[in-house]
Amino acid sequence: MRLCLSCFSLALCLGASLLAVAAEEPFRPEQGKFPPLDKSVAYRGELVFVDHATRRGSLRVEFKSEFFRSPPTPFAMLPYGMVRYHGAPADLRDIPLGTIMNIRAFLPPDPKNSSVVTTPNHWYPLPLENHAILIEDEPSLCLREGKTWKLKEIDLQNNQGVVLATRASQDAAAAKDPEEKLTIDSTTRFWRGRESLSLADLVAEGTWPASGKKSLGGQSVLLGLIWKPCPDGIFVRYHISDVWLDDKATQRAIQSQTEVHMSLIRSRWMPAFVDKVEYGKFGRATVTVTLFGGMDPSLYADFKKDGTGAINGAENTLKHAGGSYGPAHMASKGTIQEVIKTPGVAPMGSSGIQVRFETDLIIEGIRPGRVVRIRPSGWPNVYIPREEFLGEGSKIEDRFPRPDIFPIYR
Repeated sequence: MRLCLSCFSLALCLGASLLAVAAEEPFRPEQGKFPPLDKSVAYRGELVFVDHATRRGSLRVEFKSEFFRSPPTPFAMLPYGMVRYHGAPADLRDIPLGTIMNIRAFLPPDPKNSSVVTTPNHWYPLPLENHAILIEDEPSLCLREGKTWKLKEIDLQNNQGVVLATRASQDAAAAKDPEEKLTIDSTTRFWRGRESLSLADLVAEGTWPASGKKSLGGQSVLLGLIWKPCPDGIFVRYHISDVWLDDKATQRAIQSQTEVHMSLIRSRWMPAFVDKVEYGKFGRATVTVTLFGGMDPSLYADFKKDGTGAINGAENTLKHAGGSYGPAHMASKGTIQEVIKTPGVAPMGSSGIQVRFETDLIIEGIRPGRVVRIRPSGWPNVYIPREEFLGEGSKIEDRFPRPDIFPIYR
């Protein structure tokens, strides 16, 4: 009886929450346009599933009283959606499962062709906005918003313990976040300058005690957070996976992840929206595209006037959508006529950089409002894994893996 009353109370509370959200006019992005960030919904949770080839996954959304029991919520990256890890551009394949991620998301632009469904859940306050324009880990959020974690106290016993900390803004006028208790143990990694340290190393040098409590005096650090089962019946208490103790260590982490992402983009090509196609005679055309945002500046710098390159149609998951042997098979080749920096601040998702590309053989996938991939000739021309391109790309069911990709062993 007591359990039923608790469930009934929970349902009433969540019902009221859903009604409040429903009272607001929902915002749905338009296909081919960058939506305003202030129309997005923010939440965070544990990354529990990733399908990197189709840029989708699932988060266990933070829910204080029932976190470990709440079902994973699917999300998909918008074509221009950005992933950030360790303060640098990233791909979903770079993020370890269990990482606490912060997300800014919208309703799907086109529900019929969405790679994940939006289904209301009447027991848990799960967001309907599941198409992400930004998904980032804790260090990336802090670096973007000018925040750090202040370590106040450590309590250790047998190589594990609890850290009392608070996330603080550099802006003194900003609202203060509440103190949090975070677990720590022998798996936690510490980064100081060029050093990679363990909890045992800090204990051995006397920085932290072998057991008992010690004040840390509000030491300023960046934290990587994950979730793992916690003793004492506590549903939500995040675990510290990494601690960056100084700026040098932070910059090394940023540079390392940046190099990983730059290598990926050069082999998969830069994604972009088609703004305009000016058709000529005998298959010739000049295509104007806007490059997507969130990349390292050196990648954009590779697009130079009078340089040569190639452009290929892509699907909203950023899979190449033409050719049976990879992206270059059916790509339109040509010359970069102009590289334009549009005035003002670019919206999130956009680089604010337009490229005018002339080709003598325009293909079907290059249409205004469509997603394409484009590369300058200086980038490597390589074969990519079969799951990352669509072949002819004419069948919508070919966008996602089918059960028959798994062989049956008898």
